[in-house]
Amino acid sequence: MIIGHTIAEVKIYNPRDISKSKCLKLLVDTGSTYTWIKQEKLKELNVRPLDKRKIRTIDNRIIERDISEVIIECLGRRATCIIVPAEEKDHEVLGITTLENLGLEVDPITKQLKEVEAILAL
Repeated sequence: MIIGHTIAEVKIYNPRDISKSKCLKLLVDTGSTYTWIKQEKLKELNVRPLDKRKIRTIDNRIIERDISEVIIECLGRRATCIIVPAEEKDHEVLGITTLENLGLEVDPITKQLKEVEAILAL
C-alpha cells in the first residue's frame, strides 16, 4: 500500500469472452474520468478499441486516444466500463466512472474502497 493513496485490486474481463481474466492492482484516481489499463494487458484478453475520445491531460493538453470496453470486478461487484488503453508512458489508474459504475467510493478516513450507501438518481 502506498501511504496516502488507495490501491484497488480488480479483475478485468473481455465482455465478449469472459473465459479469461486478468488480476490487477490499480491506483485509484478520482480526478481521472476513465480507468487506464496498459495496452499489452488488454491485448492478452483480446480487448479491441471501440472508438476514439479527446482527453484533457493533467497538464492541460488535449490528446486523442482509443477507448475500449471491459468488465471490471472489485469487492465482489462487476460492471462494464469504458477504459483507455494506456501507452507505455501512461500510468494505470482506476477512474471515477468505474467507481460510480461499481457503486464504490473512497472512504475519506481509511482511504479504502467501500460500497456507497445509495446511488444518486437525481
